[in-house]
Amino acid sequence: MNSGTVHCGPSDESITTSAGQNDRIIIYVQIHIVSHPLAESLLASLRNAATGPREFRQNSEALGTILALEATRNFPVVATTVTTPIAETEGRNLACPLVVVPVLRAGLGMVAPFLQLFPEVAVGYIGLERNEQTAAAETYYKKLPSLAGKFCLCLDPMLATGGSAVRAIGLMKDAGATNIKMVSIVAAPEGVAHLNSWHPDVEIFTAALDEGLDDRKYIVPGLGDFGDRLFGTF
Repeated sequence: MNSGTVHCGPSDESITTSAGQNDRIIIYVQIHIVSHPLAESLLASLRNAATGPREFRQNSEALGTILALEATRNFPVVATTVTTPIAETEGRNLACPLVVVPVLRAGLGMVAPFLQLFPEVAVGYIGLERNEQTAAAETYYKKLPSLAGKFCLCLDPMLATGGSAVRAIGLMKDAGATNIKMVSIVAAPEGVAHLNSWHPDVEIFTAALDEGLDDRKYIVPGLGDFGDRLFGTF
């Protein structure tokens, strides 16, 4: 990258991944499934019904850190010169404002890693509630900074039907966002396909692509209701 030019817009790179977990949906565009032994171990703990809220929160934050690093792998940088105790050398600084937007309430469990890794991050909030009869996402709260020219991440741990993600990302685009990435802990093929059909420019980062949805629109095998397990509201 030219040190005199910083590009905070969407990447021109398109990644296509084939996944055979579900015969109905075969091709996923711009999905990154994190592959790391620690991520797999943490995810196994989150899936375990015997894992209590304290351990669930700790492991969610640890897995969120891995996802945060993956989702920002191509973060724009600018060249700089630094002086070590020995000599001058070239370094890199982050070159673009970062905004994370958790989808309430479950998305709150993914914010802490970004605050720790990127102290200057701005945090917006979108409150969406799933109608249990229709499974549609309904907005009850929105607080967003200006997102124009910023590197934006939408955080929602469970990408199930994709309705919440589609709605949240639409609201982010309305606020000026042009470079958005979706970060989830577990995704279903139906949710990935739905999100891609509405927002094909959005890359998805997740720790697992599960089998699909059950009759209640919950991810299978999934890990249950993430928000209830995170906050102990069983």
